[in-house]
Amino acid sequence: MNAINAPLPAARAQSRLGTWFDHHVYSLVASVGRMVRKPAATLLTVGVMAVALALPLGLWAALHNVQRFTGDVQQARQVSVFLKTDVAAARAAELAAQLRARGDIAAVEHRTPEQGLAELRERGGLDDVLAGEDGNPLPHLLLVTPRGDETLLAGALQALPEADVVQHDAAWRQRLDGWLRFGGRFALVLAALLGLGALLVVGNTVRLDIQSRREEIGVLQLLGATDGFIRRPFLYLGASYGLVAGALALAMLTVADVALRAPLAELATSYGSAFALEGFNLVQAAGVVTGAGVLGWLGAGLVTGHYLRQTRPTDT
Repeated sequence: MNAINAPLPAARAQSRLGTWFDHHVYSLVASVGRMVRKPAATLLTVGVMAVALALPLGLWAALHNVQRFTGDVQQARQVSVFLKTDVAAARAAELAAQLRARGDIAAVEHRTPEQGLAELRERGGLDDVLAGEDGNPLPHLLLVTPRGDETLLAGALQALPEADVVQHDAAWRQRLDGWLRFGGRFALVLAALLGLGALLVVGNTVRLDIQSRREEIGVLQLLGATDGFIRRPFLYLGASYGLVAGALALAMLTVADVALRAPLAELATSYGSAFALEGFNLVQAAGVVTGAGVLGWLGAGLVTGHYLRQTRPTDT
């Protein structure tokens, strides 16, 4: 008898696990079915959520592209050292080699007056001015990339006997970094506010669905169904709304990217840049859709939990 009855607990556990899995699958399919049966309400809910998600995501993408457009950090930190006009080419090259050996300098680029003149002529509009000059009026230029604080390095380079003018964009870069930090913080605040709005939209939609199934929920409670059993279909409904809204938000941003890519590329080309908009990669897109699904799940869970606490049968 013991040998015959031994497998029964394992069989019960397997049956219980199978029932649990079947109910999850049924809840997911039923949630998708309810969305399909109400296309107008579904489109309205998903559309509002998608717009709420697309706005902070679009702002974040814009800030990311602005950071790329301003150039990499090393280029923004470059210090330009214009040597005196009487410094010979050999001395300029020797000075560049000496600077490269310093520990606080990462790289040094030496541009001759001929290279500078050719660059000015390529930009155009200065031919008349250059034609009136005897010879080449441009000095040797050293573009120095620092390893540490460029302000301290600029002061040291200004003390060189051969240096005439030292320029660096530290103030401009600090102001730009400040604006970018403000934009990033603003994007986070906007995402929090609109994310809360999306959560409320899902919660209200699920609440209406709960009200329409009040009698069914009451019967399940009288039959002894657990809160988790009753809550599960609504959780999948909220998650489905979120997943579809996240995908729609990405589609909206992709359309905006396609619409802006060509004119922005033409504008960048006119400035001699190969800049192009950069959208979301696969990992980021998956994170957006997953996050939207979690947001919908939370909204549905909060509303359903509140309703079940209000309607839970009490012992008398």
